[in-house]
Amino acid sequence: MTMVVIGFIGLGHMGGPMSANLVKAGHVVQGFDLVPAALEVAERHGVNVVTSVAEAVTGADAVITMLPGGEQVLGCYDDVLAAAKPGTLLIDSSTVDVADARRAHERAAEAGFDAIDAPVSGGTAGAEAGTLTFMVGGSAENFHRAEPLLEPMARKVIHCGGPGNGQVTKMCNNLILGASMIAVSEAFVLGERLGLSPKALYDVASISTGQCWALTTNCPVPDLVETSRANHDYQPGFAASLMLKDLKLAASAAEQSGTDIAIGRLATELYQRFTDEGGGGYDFAAIIKSIREHSEQR
Repeated sequence: MTMVVIGFIGLGHMGGPMSANLVKAGHVVQGFDLVPAALEVAERHGVNVVTSVAEAVTGADAVITMLPGGEQVLGCYDDVLAAAKPGTLLIDSSTVDVADARRAHERAAEAGFDAIDAPVSGGTAGAEAGTLTFMVGGSAENFHRAEPLLEPMARKVIHCGGPGNGQVTKMCNNLILGASMIAVSEAFVLGERLGLSPKALYDVASISTGQCWALTTNCPVPDLVETSRANHDYQPGFAASLMLKDLKLAASAAEQSGTDIAIGRLATELYQRFTDEGGGGYDFAAIIKSIREHSEQR
């Protein structure tokens, strides 16, 4: 692959390892983050750390943003669009509201830049291993232009349609994931309270119609699945607070589009409850702890 200069803005738990994988692939990465500790880690992995968004963007062939939300992305674009050279490709891998993603596309186009929205699935483990799934929204031409830049960070790079459709895909995927984790957790708690061993339930459900990723990859009960965060006291691969964020985005989009998502609304309420109880910093599989506690109170 031809070496390119990439401006990378947002070097946190996801952006840090993603930028490191771009360096491993032979690219020059100019990285910026507001957190000094994130800059220190990125520098150890070969990122050329800089002191501002404008400095990260200057001279870059592509700019990748990985930020907490749409407000931060649109605010960052004030500096990006002012400092980027003509022809720079803008890639936003943040998870944001669909309307904000489409507004970012519009602002980029108005300023003469190509852009895609490219949120990811795979959590911090996928970011570190370079096995993320990128869900890309934008023109086919811009997708093909971005694809070789995303591949060093990815297992799969999938074009999902026009501007904003990457965010639509991410939102719908995590609606499935959040709801299925709650269902799996409720099933284990119900089985336990009726005298069924977790292993017996897992052995059956994992090869039967209850099989799903929330069960066989990130099982909420420890010592059943090697890859589960339950084996590590629910230290997050994907935090419950982030699941709540994504479910709220889905709920907002459903309201705007007139879509009835009764289960999605309930899943949002349950993750909100768990977060209010102090569980936001744990892996989203730890929702089983809240279900157990509320069952004991009945």
